[in-house]
Order: sequence, then structure tokens, then C-alpha cells
Amino acid sequence: MNYIYLLINVAVIFFPLVLSFDKKVHFFSKWKFVFPAILLTGMVFLVWDVLFTKLNVWSFNPRYLIGINLLGLPLEEILFFLTVPYACIFIYECLNAYFPKNGLQKYSLAVSNLFLGLCIAILFFGYNRWYTLINFGFLLIVLAYVEYVNVEFRFMYRFYRAYLVSLVPFYIVNGFLTAIPVVMYNNKENMGFRIGTIPFEDHFYLMSLLLMNIFLYELFKGRAAKLINKGDY
Repeated sequence: MNYIYLLINVAVIFFPLVLSFDKKVHFFSKWKFVFPAILLTGMVFLVWDVLFTKLNVWSFNPRYLIGINLLGLPLEEILFFLTVPYACIFIYECLNAYFPKNGLQKYSLAVSNLFLGLCIAILFFGYNRWYTLINFGFLLIVLAYVEYVNVEFRFMYRFYRAYLVSLVPFYIVNGFLTAIPVVMYNNKENMGFRIGTIPFEDHFYLMSLLLMNIFLYELFKGRAAKLINKGDY
């Protein structure tokens, strides 16, 4: 039983890793952009995770852990920031490769504005709960930066498509983690509203995690392309 969280991590990354050598997607050839994006994003979210663990926003059930801890976090939780982003960026690239045309492009800014408004509204009512405050505050900052400060490249229409598809494995994985439960939430620090056993905030935690990873991934790809065009890469 103490291998449950580790097995969930393995299950999350297994098929994306095996299928990374698909001839159409060639995801393995993009690893040089994928892993730096995952590493930088993971550092930010690990700080967040350590803080929330100390503040008792959430905790981990030792019955389902192998017992190795780093920075006060279970090893499995740290691996989560590798396996989940890898799988989500893989989904993003598969959709881009197999469905290059995207009808959502003209609606992406309106969707972003809707989410920005939602973040502001929720922060107004939920600012006194740690998970709600940090989660929606962080998403507000990242989303506003990507849409209104970043003018170098646009990718949000592809991001929203990948996010919607990623919700399918999200419900499976987070469903297990919160139903067993492997991860236990302190409802005093969130809105107390759940979809099944999954806290409402988790949906936007995934959005923040995926958005930062894909933004950095596209940033690194774009800079490499510029160097190639200049003949310096």
C-alpha cells in the first residue's frame, strides 16, 4: 500500500514517455525545451508546496508513501512536478501535431478575460483562505502577464485546448489522490467546494501549473528558433 503515490506517478508518465518517439510528434526532440521549463516551474511550485505543507493547507497520508522525504515533502510529491507537467506538455504537442487548425484562436483573449474576472471575484470573497488566495492570485498574475505583457508569441488558443483535454487524466489522477486519500486537504484553507472528492481550487492549480510550463516551453523554443534563423544555434 505504501507504493500507491509512486505508482500513480509512474502511471501518469508511462504512456507519454513511451509515445514520445511517435514519428509525427517527435516529442523526444523537444526535450531540450521541455525539461528546463519543468525544472523552473517545479522550483516555484515546490516552494508553494513546502509552504502549504507547513501551514497545514494539505498533508500526505504516510500509509501510501514510501517514506523518503526531501525539503519536508514526500519524494512522490516532488516527482509529481515532473510527471504531470511532462504528460500535459506531451498532450499539448500531440494536439498541435495532429490538429494544427484551431477554431478557438479568435476566442482565446475573451476566455482569458473571463478567467481573470473569475480570479478577481474569487479573491474578493476567499482572500482569507491560504489555498484560495495563493492559487487564484498566482493564476491572475501569470495569466495577465501571458496575455497582456507577453507580445512575442501567442499560444493561448492552443493552451486552452490542451487544458481541456488534460482535465480527463486530471480527474482520474486527482480522483485517486483525494479519494483514497493520499493527499488530505484542510477545508479551513479552501472554499470547501468539491467536485467529487477534488477541491474546486485544484482545477485552477492545474491551470497555473500547465500555463507556466507551456509558457516557458514556448519561450525556449522561440528563442532557439531565432538563434537558428540567425545562424548562431
